[in-house]
Amino acid sequence: MAQMPRSAVDSLVLGRVIGDVVDMFVPLAELLVRYGAKQISNGCEIKPPMGDERPTVHIRGSSNYYSLVMVDPDAPNPSEPTFREWLHWLVVDIPGGSDASKGKEVMPYMGPQPPVGTHRYVFAAFQQHGKMEAVTAKPVERQHFSTRRFSAENELGLPAAALYFESSKI
Repeated sequence: MAQMPRSAVDSLVLGRVIGDVVDMFVPLAELLVRYGAKQISNGCEIKPPMGDERPTVHIRGSSNYYSLVMVDPDAPNPSEPTFREWLHWLVVDIPGGSDASKGKEVMPYMGPQPPVGTHRYVFAAFQQHGKMEAVTAKPVERQHFSTRRFSAENELGLPAAALYFESSKI
């Protein structure tokens, strides 16, 4: 598997995704996210209506199964993210090389709905060691989710890939 270009990791550092949501990692998979015809690249802008429908997410890597987390680390306000991280989507048991729709949805998709300011929306994909029999500490609420805690409690380790976009209230 070809590694993600260094500039992609750099953009995650510059966007404070590495630090606020995940720790530094070496990419082991490719994460492709599309909202309609628009392919997401780090830091691109998506208007909230474009994100109403669940995106198409493909994970290409060497693992048999992946978990996908989508969070907003800036909720409700980027200057006071008191709900950090707001969980927008959680899918486990995604077969490697396929779409997230083939996995098991643990938390239904919720599109970007920034109440104020510009928010970051982060996708993080984690390699699984096999199918998950049960999700440890399954979230019941969206606010105060922790991508790091989810990864640790389910023994997933560092992300295999991550990607983020920004969205602002219209």
